[in-house]
Amino acid sequence: MRARLTLLVAATTVLVLLAFLVPLAVLVRQVAQDRALGRADDVVQSIVPLAATGDIGALRLTVEAQTVPVTVFLPDGTVLGTPATPTPAVLLAAAEHGSLTVTTGAGQELVVPVVGASGATVVIRTLVTDAELTRGVTRAWATLAGLGLTLVLLGLLVADRLARTIVRPITELSAVSHRLARAELTARADPAGPPELREVAGALNHLAGRIQDLLAAERERVADLSHRLRTPLTALRLEAESLRDPDESARVAAAADQLARAVTAVIQQTRRADTPAAAEGCDATAVVAARVAFWAVLAEDTGRALHQELPSGPTPVAVAADDLAAALDALLGNVFAHTPDGTALSVSLSARPGGDVSLTVADDGPGFPAALPTGRGTSGGDSTGLGLDIARQIATSFKTSPPGTAGASIHLTLPAPPPS
Repeated sequence: MRARLTLLVAATTVLVLLAFLVPLAVLVRQVAQDRALGRADDVVQSIVPLAATGDIGALRLTVEAQTVPVTVFLPDGTVLGTPATPTPAVLLAAAEHGSLTVTTGAGQELVVPVVGASGATVVIRTLVTDAELTRGVTRAWATLAGLGLTLVLLGLLVADRLARTIVRPITELSAVSHRLARAELTARADPAGPPELREVAGALNHLAGRIQDLLAAERERVADLSHRLRTPLTALRLEAESLRDPDESARVAAAADQLARAVTAVIQQTRRADTPAAAEGCDATAVVAARVAFWAVLAEDTGRALHQELPSGPTPVAVAADDLAAALDALLGNVFAHTPDGTALSVSLSARPGGDVSLTVADDGPGFPAALPTGRGTSGGDSTGLGLDIARQIATSFKTSPPGTAGASIHLTLPAPPPS
């Protein structure tokens, strides 16, 4: 923008200067010509009275004293002053007794006939050369060009200063907007520049403050809701401990502990929402194996065949263990919620070239509906519509089987951890 403003001022200045300097240059040349012709005419007019009296001696002295080349042709053929032969203009003036100004290859020729006391015609001739006609024009043009160049440079300097005062606030506004995009909600713009930019800076500051207030209110609500869940979780854990079947008690207690960890994670995330989260990682094999083992009990109770394919060794991924567990729980929970009892399902985990890891959850149910809902919080069934979105957030690639086909499958690509 700064360069464009400077270029605009430069173009405008050049056009204005051309509109003034070109006519002025033509006028300077015309004035130089008129001045040279006027000086030559003054010399000729000073000789005319002597030529009319017929005093040859005085006429000779006057002609020879002139600094301008003057030639006087007498009726008897005598030539006084600068030697020259009679030109067609001289002969025509002598015949018709009229003054002439003729343009020749050497310059402007002035011819004035004078009728003497004896009735004979004396012709006075002077030649104004092209050098005389343009004397001082080149210097004047150079001065005008230098003046024009100085004005253009001055205009560029002023335009650059003006553009800087406009561009600097815009650059600062852009920097503040990028800081806000990086979750630096304390960033504020300094109102500066033209009134319009100051108004934009004020609006951006108001927007940042409003966002900060909304996020703070949202964190308070989430934290409050999370704390409220503590009481039913405690009651659930006590109920699990009171069960007579040790296996059933352990399974329900593990579910309560998992829910408690999820609630704790939500609280921690709301507390550090203003700071970028550090990159976390986990062993995907261990996390998937633990969650499959948890859901295997429910699969056995509902008559579902649960098949798993996991690597024999650790599979590191750049996803937090809690996030991966929550995503897998959401996908497996969808299978149990939206397929009839006895439907087989499978979970597979495999490493891909380049370090990424592929996670697939599939079932033999009716598949996805033809009109698969899209968007966070949108569901085609009796659910929150957040299950697929939770899984989508941890993956670099998220694919589902085509809607309307038998059997549903979801493929996630988990990012590899950064090189150490």
